Amino acid sequence: MTHARPLEHAYGAIRTSVIVLFVSLLTSAPAAGQPPRLILWYAAPAGNWEREALPIGNGRLGCMIFGGVAKESIQFNEDSLWVGDEKDTGAYQAFGDLHVEMSHQAGQDYRRQLDIGKAIHTTTYTSGGVKYRREYFASHPAGVLVFRFTADRKAAHAGTVSLTDAHKAKITAEGNRITASGSLAEHTYRKTKGRQYEIALDYEAQVLVLHEGGTVTARDGKIAFENVDSLTLLLAADTDYLNRRDKGWRGEHPHQRLGRQLAHAASKPYTTLRDEHVHDYQALLNRLSLDVGQTPQPTSALPTNERLKAYKGGGADPDLEELLFQYARYLMISSSRPGSLPANLQGLWNRSNQPPWRCDYHTDVNVQMNYWFVDHANLPECFEPYAEWLHSIRGVRTERTKEAFKARGWTMRAENGAFGGSTWKWVKPTAAWCAQNLWDHYAFTQDKAYLRTRAYPIMKELCEFWEDVLKALPDGTLVSPDGYSPEHGPSGVDGVSHDQQLVWDLFTNTIDASKALGVDKDYADKIALLRERLLGPKVGRWGQLQEWMEDLDKPQDKHRHLSHLIAVHPGRQISPLTTPKLAEAAKVSMNARGDGSTGWSRAWKICIWARLHDGDRTYKILHEMLQSQIADNLYDLHPPFQIDGNFGYAAGICEMLAQSHMGDIHLLPALPSAWKSGSVKGLVARGAYELSIQWADGKLAKCRITSRKGGKTRLRYRQMTRTLTLQPGESLELDPSLK
Repeated sequence: MTHARPLEHAYGAIRTSVIVLFVSLLTSAPAAGQPPRLILWYAAPAGNWEREALPIGNGRLGCMIFGGVAKESIQFNEDSLWVGDEKDTGAYQAFGDLHVEMSHQAGQDYRRQLDIGKAIHTTTYTSGGVKYRREYFASHPAGVLVFRFTADRKAAHAGTVSLTDAHKAKITAEGNRITASGSLAEHTYRKTKGRQYEIALDYEAQVLVLHEGGTVTARDGKIAFENVDSLTLLLAADTDYLNRRDKGWRGEHPHQRLGRQLAHAASKPYTTLRDEHVHDYQALLNRLSLDVGQTPQPTSALPTNERLKAYKGGGADPDLEELLFQYARYLMISSSRPGSLPANLQGLWNRSNQPPWRCDYHTDVNVQMNYWFVDHANLPECFEPYAEWLHSIRGVRTERTKEAFKARGWTMRAENGAFGGSTWKWVKPTAAWCAQNLWDHYAFTQDKAYLRTRAYPIMKELCEFWEDVLKALPDGTLVSPDGYSPEHGPSGVDGVSHDQQLVWDLFTNTIDASKALGVDKDYADKIALLRERLLGPKVGRWGQLQEWMEDLDKPQDKHRHLSHLIAVHPGRQISPLTTPKLAEAAKVSMNARGDGSTGWSRAWKICIWARLHDGDRTYKILHEMLQSQIADNLYDLHPPFQIDGNFGYAAGICEMLAQSHMGDIHLLPALPSAWKSGSVKGLVARGAYELSIQWADGKLAKCRITSRKGGKTRLRYRQMTRTLTLQPGESLELDPSLK
């Protein structure tokens, strides 16, 4: 049994003000009828993981919260808990569940909310005349999950804290700590037909139970608490994964590291932990704001699930459209921070050890879509895990590629894991597609150190692969052999448009990277000659952009993949500004495919129609996506849940408001009539320019452009252009005529 030790836990200094603080927080919380724009809230606990529970995360560690009263269930994940090895993708794994059982039952005035303006989850309710409040957040500075339980009456909490492990690890409780420690050595994934993996990570989770007033006692693997004024739970979890192939992907056992993290967090008052978390998070989130209209107050006052229901019934709710955009930024900050692995098919959150599609890094559109928007939406730090993961697996992929193709360089299959293992089908240009993300990060940031050490080496290696495998037709035209248009088929054909466009894009970006770094001019000239010989986009018999070298497209085809339109988005080979005939053919293809499909497919269609400068068509698909694909917790449902739809939605909105892939900075290229007046502040354009744009009555009102690095660029609005030269840090405000 342990008693409250105010000095040890650093909470005693604020003990006398707990009740005052609670009442202050309760009264200062937004009224139910006037929620701020960045809050999701609900009048009942969640019952379904992927549709109702709410996510928090610090980039590496996260959880899904249900908000139960008598029993709170919190399912948590850590992003390196993977099975697999260098030969097999494996699968991302669930970690465990934290349960808090209370002696009191549900009462009145229940409300749970996720404030994505602060990345804090709050639950409030009244039971037995006592007002209870819970605050949860995932602290990036402290590296832990924090769960705080308070009430407006002393000694109001009694119950138990317990931990369950998704792999049946040994769980012990001693003093005020619960520990679950295990190994993945015995785990096999069903798709491997029982094959043991060559890499078996060790893992551990620890929960520290801090309290004010009353007592806590360890018994039967749980922590019991009685008559406590407030309770703070700190959860830390990790594996011995190391992002180093030369170290066998394994580092030190996490036990000591977790202990240090918890001790450091426990040494700080709760308010300090909270303030540090909010400051760290808002330093990223607050860089960009978006306003596309005002929602009527009766609608904005509804719980989020009711607002979504009203939206699906045809009601206007521009604030909800903004909220979903900022929710994507929230999810990215929560699932991809420096030092973590990149966001996977479900970002960070996964409840299964046999998740759909392995919850892996799919490279035939999905992981690329995850990162389309991060630089555009002013979150460049969130890109780092993606670049570091690609850098770490280069050796693995080089060896596997040499075995399969007898070629230099490397490429990937469509399913990929944390250790470089890659399974399912070889889709050779998908590595080039990943490299497109790498180049775009440089284009937005102008970070030459990153380009020199991370992006360019990979891009050059991928070019070497295509040097070796491209096939010359009798007339000298170069085509990708034995290709496949994801996930459409047929397999084993030459000159697939998906392949041709990605190779063109890779060569073009590598040439530009060579110029930016002032290196390898002879090699850049060499691949420029190869690029000129590539089979280019073709217009078919019914005016469509062909998906294959042969004219095989069918007008009635509604396939969800848009693989032959990469040249429009996210590529730059086709644009209404430079290749109007091919852009018209792309529209024909898009019209044939239709506006429906899965969430990620709709998100891609939003991006493509924005690149084709059709704002109202873009908005139609955006509107229908919210009506049909978005769950009550605002997750995109494929189904099942896939986070690329959320991220792709944000990418689409960025493309509607500003484009820079063709060299110019194009303002409001696809502004829909539904967004009559509005503004965006903090959007980023290639060349490291930051934009603040206002519009009214569907027209540009003013724009402020700030150059982070200095340089020369050209602004475009409708038929007007203006060339600007700015110094580093210099800003310029322009009127609707760009003067």
